[in-house]
Order: sequence, then C-alpha cells, then structure tokens
Amino acid sequence: MAPSVIKFDHLERMTDDTGLLEHSLGRIPRRREGYSTDDNARAIWACLEWMALCEDKGEKRRLYRLLDRYLAFLLWAQNDDGTFHNNFFFDRTKEEETPSDDCFGRSFWAAALAYVRLSDPARREAAADMLRRAMPAAWELRSLRGVAWGLATCGVLLTEGRPFGIDEEEVAALAARFEERLLAAYWEHADDDWHWYEPELTYANGVLPWALWTAYRRAPRNEMKEAAEKSLAFLIEKMSGPGGVIRPIGNHGWCTRRYRADWDQQPLDVMKLALAAREAYWATGDERYRGVVRRCLAWFYGQNDGRAPLADISDGSCCDGLGPNGPNPNRGAESTLSYLLTAAIAQSISVEVVVDESINSETVRMASTRV
Repeated sequence: MAPSVIKFDHLERMTDDTGLLEHSLGRIPRRREGYSTDDNARAIWACLEWMALCEDKGEKRRLYRLLDRYLAFLLWAQNDDGTFHNNFFFDRTKEEETPSDDCFGRSFWAAALAYVRLSDPARREAAADMLRRAMPAAWELRSLRGVAWGLATCGVLLTEGRPFGIDEEEVAALAARFEERLLAAYWEHADDDWHWYEPELTYANGVLPWALWTAYRRAPRNEMKEAAEKSLAFLIEKMSGPGGVIRPIGNHGWCTRRYRADWDQQPLDVMKLALAAREAYWATGDERYRGVVRRCLAWFYGQNDGRAPLADISDGSCCDGLGPNGPNPNRGAESTLSYLLTAAIAQSISVEVVVDESINSETVRMASTRV
C-alpha cells in the first residue's frame, strides 16, 4: 500500500532561512543553483494541502514553520509592479531573466490559497497584500498556462475569498476574460483527432483542463464542460501506456499530431494530470477520474515504464525524472513537491495505491547509478 504517513524531511532539508532551494545533488541541496519563486509558490500550496490533511500536531507545526519561510520568500520576490521575479542566486541577488507569466500565475494562485485557507489574520494579511498588488498585473497575462492559473485563482477568490480590498466585480470580469481566452484557444486548435488548446503537448499540460473544470464547478456552462471533458480525455489517452500505466509526455521532443516523445518523463506532468482528474471528479462524481489519480500516484511508487520508484517514502523526496536508463538520482524541489502534491491530491479523495513489493528502494538505487 501507499505509505499512510507522508514525510516532509527532504522538503525541510531543501529549505533554509531564505526559502526553498531549487536543485540538489542526490539528496544534498546545491546552494550554487539558488532559488526559484516557482518552487516556493508550489511549496506554499503543498503545505496548505497537507495542513488540511495532517492529523499529527508536530507535523502541522513543522508545516507552519516551513510555510512562513515560503510566504516570506514570495512577499520578497514580488516586484513593485505586482509581478514576481522568479530566479535568485544563493546570495539573494536577482538573476537576469525574461518575466514569466507561469511564475506569476503560480504565485498568484499560492497567495490566493494562503488568503482563503489560513485562519490567522496576521498571515492572511501578507497574502492579501500580495493579491492587491498583483491584481493589476493579472490583466496582462497572455500565456495559456499563466491564464489557466489566473482563472483558477479568480475562482478561489470568488467562491472562498473574503474582502481584501479588491472589487469582486473586477475579479469576476478577470475570470470571464481568462475563460474566454482558454475556450478560444481550445476551439482554434481542436478537431476530430486533436482535442487540445495548442498545436503540441508540452509541459504541465494538466493545468489547462484543470482550470476549465474549476470554472465549470463555480458556474456550470455546457461549452466549458465539453472543452474540459474532451481535452482531459485526450490528455489521459496521450499519457497512458500499455496496461494503463501513466506515461508522461517526454521533454525530448514533446508531442505533436505526428510524433510523441517518451523520454524524459517529469514528475510535474504527472502531478498536473492528477490535479485535473481530481477537479473533474469533484465536478462530475465520475469514478474514472479517481482511477486516473490512483494511476498517477502509482507512477511515483514504481508503476511506470521503468518499473522503478521515484518517490522515497523514508524522507518524502522524489527523483527528478525518469529516463530510458532509470530515475535521475537528484531530488530537487520541483520533483519532490510534485510527489507531495500528488499524494495530497490522492488522499483528499481517499485514493490508495497497491504497489508491487518487488519494486523497492534497491531497484531505484541500482537504476539511478545507470544515469
């Protein structure tokens, strides 16, 4: 069975007094690689998910301690114009970069979740301040994944939010803009054989149908359900191998109408599929979507093309990817958070996984030495 207790030891190992470090060599943090706002925003989300699920008071206190560091990082990373700088050196200076809609969207989402889910007014005020400053910049989002994060964020604020100094009508208007953008992209590219928002499947694909499912749950519309349903079914098909094993789109070439790369497979893509499937399950009650979440979690425990576990239940770490020669032995922030979030998604809808006991830590050790 999947572990009944999820460990946060590696997450803590990767966190210093500034925030969550981005990369590791094996299990050991690589300080020279610095920090990314993307990872600290994901870490806020992971902490909030597990704080709602965790019954151990000691672990909850640890999650609060970690959450405070990630919130402080996000507050620090926000620019004067409301956007978020993504990449920082270890000495806390900014790396040169092109502004990222994806980074903004993840940070916007993390701030909104902190605002609606935390009961402590002092912590919520920090999240509210970030949201107030971010709203004008949210209107400038253009990339589809940034738009998807923005749509989900507006939905959370409209359904769960409490006043924080922003007109609710503005949030609703922004949500309508994002809905229109995603639906237009879907109908522009979709046909009988290609039910997708873009001419190719690349990374983090699950956020696109997920965002439409969140909007459908808030304000059901047949057009929205059709696009969400067909695109998620298409993604599930493209990410399923023989026997239903999850097979993420490989980052060495991605997937077009004529070609599909199998390697390397990224934990982030599995988590985003699980996220979309959970939202679809909440929207429809269809048990097939719970089955998809189950297969996603099983991928981390060894039910994958390499028949090797990527997640290590002893400390909650996760290998950085799966290649033709086995798992990448490094256990950075993105992959570890992808595992922790997938496990939280599964637990939130009571999904358990039966794992082949012949696939064990020795398998991942041996596979990792071949990379």
